[in-house]
Amino acid sequence: MLIFSLAMQNYNDSKSKFYSCSCFNTDNIFIEEFKLHVRFLSEQQFRSDYQAVLRKLGCCTDLQLNDVLKKIVKEVQRRQSLSVKSAERVAVIKETYKPLYDHVYHLQESYLAPQFKDMVDYCRGDEASEDGLLSLMQKETALRVYRFPVFKRSFCDDLIEELEHFEQSTAPKGRPNTMNNYGVLLNELGFDQGFVTPLREQYLQPLTSLLYPDSGGLCLDSHKAFVVKYDMNEDLDLSYHYDNAEVTLNVSLGKQFTEGNLYFGDMRQVPLSETACTEVEHRVTEGLLHRGQQMHGALPISSGQRWNLIVWMRASQERNNLCPMCNKRPTLVQGEGFADGFTNGSGSSLLPNVSCVLH
Repeated sequence: MLIFSLAMQNYNDSKSKFYSCSCFNTDNIFIEEFKLHVRFLSEQQFRSDYQAVLRKLGCCTDLQLNDVLKKIVKEVQRRQSLSVKSAERVAVIKETYKPLYDHVYHLQESYLAPQFKDMVDYCRGDEASEDGLLSLMQKETALRVYRFPVFKRSFCDDLIEELEHFEQSTAPKGRPNTMNNYGVLLNELGFDQGFVTPLREQYLQPLTSLLYPDSGGLCLDSHKAFVVKYDMNEDLDLSYHYDNAEVTLNVSLGKQFTEGNLYFGDMRQVPLSETACTEVEHRVTEGLLHRGQQMHGALPISSGQRWNLIVWMRASQERNNLCPMCNKRPTLVQGEGFADGFTNGSGSSLLPNVSCVLH
């Protein structure tokens, strides 16, 4: 596919330095008790913007509101130190953690489902088209949400065993984001270079180039990847939200579980009152591919335990002009690794020597 080949050449030729947007210290803070995302610049601003909303949601007393404020301040402080804490964890993990299965850290074609490989091979051909690709995959009833097998079951089982082994170790662990309290940040465990990057570049971008050329699918150049866990004694579900990504892949790795379907609405710009949600079943070894800005959530599991691999794929060409989280031109701050996928282009302003964090 000529367009994809040219896009890949452009991005392979440029080794970009990635940044975050300063809004991630202040925006999209999730209040779990009230299922509400908020912005926090100061206590005065917060009370003015959200006190009436919180009252309607059941936060009626000063004691309750003060408890919410304490949690928000703690979250802001966590974000401000996130880069440093993450680097500290990476150093300790590298020094002390001994993997159970070394092979799962390096992507091999033998891990991939045959149908997935056939789809990628098709996309790499000069005659590839969106209609041709769609004939090889299952289109869900939710708009522009696609399902396909990604991994073989044997690899999913090995990966979960490795992650459980890591969970049971004494190595430090960071949570994936403010909505998922259980899981693993794959970059901290060492999966980025040998596994997630080749998965994105060699196997996922040929698909996204055809399916989402209008949403950055042609020029994905970074990612954030993590695994989340749902368990009857831990997180059961995931509230309605959108991702800090242009395109998202969500793969159900296992184990045994019942219920817990995903549900999809419209894009985040569409008012909730005008949105109808569609349920989509989550099946082990299969992935759901969707636009990151499409609203979605996960219904509660009713038994068992489920592990999901999430890959937020980002296109700096898109987000350099408009931050998807604050909906403004990004003000860039220094970040580590892929940071939040911004690059110093398109006229974005840059604040030097500041570390900013995610959500």
